[in-house]
Parts: sequence; C-alpha cells; structure tokens
Amino acid sequence: MTDDRRIVIVGAGPAGVRAAETLVAAGVRPVVIDENARWGGQIYRQPPANGGFQRSKKALYGFEAGKAHALHTTMAALLPHLDYRPGTLAWACEAGRLDTLQAGREIGVPFSHLIIASGAIDRVLPVPGWTLPGVYTLGAAQVALKAQGCAIGRRVVLAGTGPLLYLVAYQYVKAGAQVIAVLDTSPFSKQIAAAPQLARAPSTFAKGVYYVGWLKARRIRIERGVQLVGIHGTQHVDAIEWRANENSSVTETMSCDAVGISFGLKPETQLADLAGCRFRFDALNRCWLPELDAAGRSSVPGLYLAGDGAGIAGADAAELAGRRAAFALLDDLGIEHPRGPGMPRAASLERELKRIAVFRAGIEAAFAPPTQCASSWPDDMTVCRCEEIDAGTLRQCIRGGEANEINRLKALTRVGMGRCQGRMCGEAALLLLAEETGRPLEAVGRLRSQPPVKPIPLSPAMYNDDVADIPEEARDE
Repeated sequence: MTDDRRIVIVGAGPAGVRAAETLVAAGVRPVVIDENARWGGQIYRQPPANGGFQRSKKALYGFEAGKAHALHTTMAALLPHLDYRPGTLAWACEAGRLDTLQAGREIGVPFSHLIIASGAIDRVLPVPGWTLPGVYTLGAAQVALKAQGCAIGRRVVLAGTGPLLYLVAYQYVKAGAQVIAVLDTSPFSKQIAAAPQLARAPSTFAKGVYYVGWLKARRIRIERGVQLVGIHGTQHVDAIEWRANENSSVTETMSCDAVGISFGLKPETQLADLAGCRFRFDALNRCWLPELDAAGRSSVPGLYLAGDGAGIAGADAAELAGRRAAFALLDDLGIEHPRGPGMPRAASLERELKRIAVFRAGIEAAFAPPTQCASSWPDDMTVCRCEEIDAGTLRQCIRGGEANEINRLKALTRVGMGRCQGRMCGEAALLLLAEETGRPLEAVGRLRSQPPVKPIPLSPAMYNDDVADIPEEARDE
C-alpha cells in the first residue's frame, strides 16, 4: 500500500472481517483494529485462548456454529495479509486520524479511507433497582457465557424485549444455567401481527420459533406484554416485580439472584459522529443514524459504515454490508472488484440487504421497546449512574423551562457526561425529555458524542515517548 493510501477497518466482527476479506482479495492490505482480544465480534465472540475452559462452537453458537466457524477460519487465513491489532480501543476520530489505545499506550492511526464496523450495544432503559449488583445487560450475560464460561447467577430472570431475549435464555439453559423466567415487555399480539414480515426470512424466523418452543418444553416461564415494576434487593438482587400489562394494578414478584435486561440493540455511532458524518433520525431504529448511500458511503469522503453500527440488521446483513462497503471503497480508489468463487457482485449484495430489511422491519414491529415508560419512572430512580442523576433532577430542570433539547439538558445536569458518555443513560434521558415536553423523540435533539467514546486511563504509560516496544507499523505516524 502506498503512503497516501492507508485503509483502516474498525471492528473484526462479521462486517469487518468480510470487508477485510474483500479488500485483501483485491490486493489491498488494510489495518484492522479490534477492541476484543480475538476476532468474531459479539455474536461470534471467541473464548480467550488461555481461558481455562473449553466449549465447542456448537455449544457456543448453536445453529450459527457453521457461520461462526466460517468467519473465524476466514479471518485466521487473512492474518498474514493485513495488519491486525487486537485489544485496541479506537476512542476518538478526526479527519484522517484515529486515536487508539493499545497495551496502555496511545497510538495515532492515520487513514485515507476508513470503514467503521463498530457493531451495536444493548438498548438500556432503566427500571427501579437497575443499578443493583446482579443486574446485567443481555450482551454482558452473553459475554460471561462465551468468554468467561460462567452464568451471571444461580437463579436468573431475563427481561426486556427483542430476539436476543430468547436467544440468551436458550443459550443459558443449554449451558446448564437455571433460567426461571423470561419477561417480555412486547405484547404477543404485536409479535403475531409481524409474522408475515418475519416470514420473509424463513430460516431465521423458524429458529426464533424453535427457541420459544424449546424453552416452553422445558417449563421455562415466558410472560409477554408485561410492565416491569422494579428489581429489589439491598446489597444484591433478591427479586424482580412486574405487572401482567400496563393496565393491571396487580403485581407479581419472583425471587432471583440475577437479572439480564435490555430492550433490543442500538448502533454504536460515536466514531462516525466524531468524524463529522451527517446524521438523520431513523424511525425504524428509533435513533439517529449516519446518512449513508446504498453502498455504505457516509457524507464524509473516504468514510464508510457497515454492519449494526450503521443500523441494526443482524449478523448475516453485517457480512453482506461489510463486503458492499469494501466494494464501494475499491470503486472510489479505481480498483477492480475481486472475482472468484464465494465473491458475490455488488448488485446481488444490495438485493439481499433489501430483503433482510423487510424482515428487520418485522423484528422492530414485533419487539418495540416501551418508549412510553418514562412517565412511570419514580423521581428517585437513577437515570445516569455515572453522575448519580435521578429522574427527579432531570424533570425539575425540564419543567423549569431551562432545557428542551438533550444537549442543553446534558450541560445543565451532567447527564451523559460520565464514563459511559451516554451509551447507557442517553436513551433514557431522551425518552424522559420527550415525555416531559410532549414532543416526538426526533424533535428533542441528538446527544453529541465526545471523546473518549469509552473510558481510557490517564496514566504516564499512555504518553510515554519510549515506543521501542511497539511494532514500527503501529507507531504514531
């Protein structure tokens, strides 16, 4: 690669690996930055090489074991042909440069072209007691199982909504964990109504139906359309309480020692924001997303997005979108697309992505998060745990007329200014602001990203000028 053509991919999940494969097949040697220690992303996360336990791919990934194996094998074969940097956090982005943290050192990574395949995180909506020890996101529950070989508790309740709710329950029970209930806030009637759209991806739909049937056959309690009242405990989770529906005055409490909770997924868009991409409100994903063309080009020349970081669509779509973004990059460089077995054409990728988009719309209709929940939050419930800000503080600021836009609310209360940079509390703050002002979600603004997008240490080692132990290709250029 010439000095003026430096291609970087952020993320080594399904989108990032397929983008790298396509570029390597065209004779390009990209840099691949991966926050994890091993490639695969969240869905195909690999256990640590020296983790002290062994589980087969079938046990780890179930029906997706073949896809996981194919992705892992592909990346392993690519390693000699790219600059792979595992354990590296991309914490800021500006024109032509990423700031990364690797082995405790800050390393600047220049680029001429950048593919962001940053993936997604759990959509977190608070309930009273959500900050208790023993409460995890569903993503964290998966990480515990896949990367650490353990469950989050002995008596686990999984709550919230989304396909991941049933997948994690299935994975936990298969692994021998005790899941005592699945509490889905989405009504069964909406899930049935979305079936025609879901049937556009029959194999994926069938797997979802199988998970539910499998859980029921093992007498795992499944409740749909519930309203979560709270998680109880003093020093640790003791129980979870819910209503059968939002109109019920009767609550039920179940003892447990761990809760996994999330309300679907939302894209990781912070790097695209810092890079200067234009955003638009996407009604399907219920959030602001970077503006992209069909190939994944953003409003910033030379910057592309692929996978769930560009809009939630799942692992299969992420692989397709990763290839499509790589093709767009090659087009912009005037490099011919690679041809050969297993290398599809751009047009076929776009057709398949459109088909998956119909299924994805069905998923969002079937598992819509409870966006009206903010009205039921008590004033003393923590919304921003980093800065210890409760719902009452936010309401007081809004009702006083001091804030009707999210960044103004952030400036006045510090909500979203802590370690998570709004990744955990931002959604809740937006919903509460929309509820209090009576305005739609898109009208109350977009929480602007600030570096670092994730916590970084402020240690002398980070700024040590002695870089002799850092590989030459990884030094700040």
